[in-house]
Amino acid sequence: MTNYVTHLESAIDGTRLEADRLQTMHAGRPLWVRYDLDSVRDSLTKERLQQREPTMWRYRELLPADSEAAIVSLGEGMTPMLRCRRLGDRLRLSDLWIKDESQLPTGSFKSRGQAAAITMAKRFGVRRVAIPTAGNAGGAMAAYAARAGMEAFVFMPADAPSINQFEAQAAGAKVFLVDGLITDCGAIVRAGIESMGWFDISTLKEPYRIEGKKTMGLEIAEQFDWKLPDVIVYPTGGGTGLIGMWKAFNELAAMDWLESPTMPRMVAVQSSGCCPIARAFDKQERFAEPFPEAQTIASGIRVPVAVGDFMILDAIRESDGTAVSVDDNKIIDWMSRATAAEGISICPESAACVAAVESLVASDWIKPDERVVVLNCAAIQKYSNLAETPPPLVENTADPDWDWIARGGV
Repeated sequence: MTNYVTHLESAIDGTRLEADRLQTMHAGRPLWVRYDLDSVRDSLTKERLQQREPTMWRYRELLPADSEAAIVSLGEGMTPMLRCRRLGDRLRLSDLWIKDESQLPTGSFKSRGQAAAITMAKRFGVRRVAIPTAGNAGGAMAAYAARAGMEAFVFMPADAPSINQFEAQAAGAKVFLVDGLITDCGAIVRAGIESMGWFDISTLKEPYRIEGKKTMGLEIAEQFDWKLPDVIVYPTGGGTGLIGMWKAFNELAAMDWLESPTMPRMVAVQSSGCCPIARAFDKQERFAEPFPEAQTIASGIRVPVAVGDFMILDAIRESDGTAVSVDDNKIIDWMSRATAAEGISICPESAACVAAVESLVASDWIKPDERVVVLNCAAIQKYSNLAETPPPLVENTADPDWDWIARGGV
């Protein structure tokens, strides 16, 4: 593998940093990984790409790993792009798609970021990692740390989904439940950097989770034959995926690989119970204020303050996109309706996106014939805490099907 990384760059002020050593942030803000895109374009062709294995590592020239042997992988393949005609009809859209990230190794899109982050942490000699998490990122980090032979510490709110607690423990991580939010977990991780000797692998606290997440954007471009959709709708907590996809599209544009005349409008979706990005967007501010008493049923987007807030808002505005919050009470309803319509395992964060699409179509912000992609970030099975009481085996209703069943099938 040839590595095309040239340097790291501060997202807040453009300061150039060395890429050949372990880096975290600059001036308290995240870093970009920068590449020699001219050399990538000269080295890689679309035809050559088509011959590669269907995993996120097919884009290796646009990723930071410098040798195939160094990659820490669980076989994170390209996720399917699924046409959703019935759900589209209900939303009055003729060209709706869901990119189903629930099919990744750890059941969520967190596999992408953690594969890249743990790969690079191992490259720089890290042996012990720690993460604050709302749920899925902790389970993914634990799995990839186990794969790399690292010691892992996971801190999550006490009310995080129990399956996330279990999967992190099952992967050998030391899991601690915190009476508070992800920000409280983050404070513990920061406090232990020196005394515990772990590396903080929080969202955007190191530069490589973005690189893993940006492969969602690279896949979207390739799966649509390098013609980007009109709108991409993404559930936004820390926002790494939205930032990463926007970075991917800009890198592809710089390489002259895109067939699209325009870039997608990026939509950041939050819940009414935790919407700092949507509030900052409405106020035309570049930085978001911490959201007080954050609470939402969609645990993955319960992030009251994001270190990359300005990066999210910059991407939204550069794309002529928007940030919206949806009524938290609609999320469970749309989980059921969307999953029943298409059979895709829709998680609560992505159900919020479906609710957002409904309102954006109603306001005419999304046109009926536009191509819209919703990111489904995790499998519904990872949210067993939201399961309702199962229906009885037999109900005495007027439904003739129930009547036949009640008679024992005779």
